[in-house]
Amino acid sequence: MSDWESGRSPGWGSEPEEGAGKSSGGRRSPAIPPESARDWKLIEKLVMSLQSEQRKSRRWGIFFKLLTFGYLFALLLMIQFPLGGALESATKGEHTALVEIEGTIAADELASADNIVGALREAFKADNSVGVILRINSPGGSPVQSGYVYDEIVRLREEYPDKKLYAVISDVGASGAYYIAAAADEIYADKASLVGSIGVVAGGFGFTGIMEKLGVDRRLYTAGENKAFLDPFSPEEEEEVRFWEDVLETTHEQFIESVRKGRGDRLADDERLFSGLIWSGEQALELGLIDGLGSSSHVARQVIGQEDMVDYSRRKSPFQDIVDQFGVSVGSGIASYIMESRLELR
Repeated sequence: MSDWESGRSPGWGSEPEEGAGKSSGGRRSPAIPPESARDWKLIEKLVMSLQSEQRKSRRWGIFFKLLTFGYLFALLLMIQFPLGGALESATKGEHTALVEIEGTIAADELASADNIVGALREAFKADNSVGVILRINSPGGSPVQSGYVYDEIVRLREEYPDKKLYAVISDVGASGAYYIAAAADEIYADKASLVGSIGVVAGGFGFTGIMEKLGVDRRLYTAGENKAFLDPFSPEEEEEVRFWEDVLETTHEQFIESVRKGRGDRLADDERLFSGLIWSGEQALELGLIDGLGSSSHVARQVIGQEDMVDYSRRKSPFQDIVDQFGVSVGSGIASYIMESRLELR
C-alpha cells in the first residue's frame, strides 16, 4: 500500500502544522515541500536582482545620453561663437594682424577667396593693427580665387595707406599662392621655401582605350557642337586641344602681368621667371621674387616693429574638423579629380 493510500503524508519532511494543507471546503491539498519553497525564494531573489540591474542600466543610459547632449550643445556653442570674445580682448592693444593661407586655393576650401578676403578686411579695419602679415603655405589653386584676393589686397592697400601688408611664405608659396603674394608691399620667405611656379596647368584623363577593351560604348547627346568639349570618354580632337591651349596661354599672360605689376623693377631680367619653374628662397631672392629672408615673427618684430600678433584667419569649426578626420569626402574628391579637367595656377 502507498503512502497516499495509507493516509499518511508523503515523506517530504516534517509534518505540516495542524490545519495546514486544508482548503476552505475542508478538502486536503498537498503541502509545498521546504526544498521547493527555498527554490522559489531563490528565483524571487534572482528576479529582483535582475530588475535592480535593469534599473541601474536605465539610469546609466539616461546619464550618458545627457552627457552626450551636453557635449553636442557645447560643440554647437563653439561653432556659433568661435572664441569671438578672446579676439576682441586681444585686439585692444596695438598688434600685428595675421592672416593665413593654408592649403589649396579653391572656392570650396578653407583657403577660398571669401575666407581670405573677409579676414584681410577685418585685419586692415582693426584700429589697433599696425601692419598685416599674410602667412602663406599653399601650392596654389584656382586662378579666379587668386585673382579675387589679389585685387582686394590692392584695394585695401589704397584704402589704408598707413598699413603695409607683408607676405611671408613658409614651406611653399607657388603658383596661385605666389599670384596673391605679388600684391603685397613686400614678400619674405625662408631660404629653403619653395617660391614661384608662375604658370598654368590643366589636367584630366582619357578613358577611350580602356572603354574599347571593356566593350563599353560612349553615348553622349548634346545641343551645341562644342558642348562635349574635352570629354574624357571621347577621342581627343586637335582643334579642341589648340583652343584649350589658347585659354591656358591667356590665363598665363594675366598671371605674368599681375606679377610684373606687383613686383615692378624688383624682378630680375631672366626669361625663366615665368616658365613655371619653382625656386628656393635663396634663389627667389636673387631673382627678385621676394624681398628678404625671414619668418612671420621676424617680420613682425624687425620690419613692422610690433611682435604681438593677433590671428584674424577664418578657421574650420570643430565639428567640421571631426568630420574631415573621418575622411567622408575622400571618395568624392578622388572622383571629381578623375572626372574633371581642372584649370589651376601651378
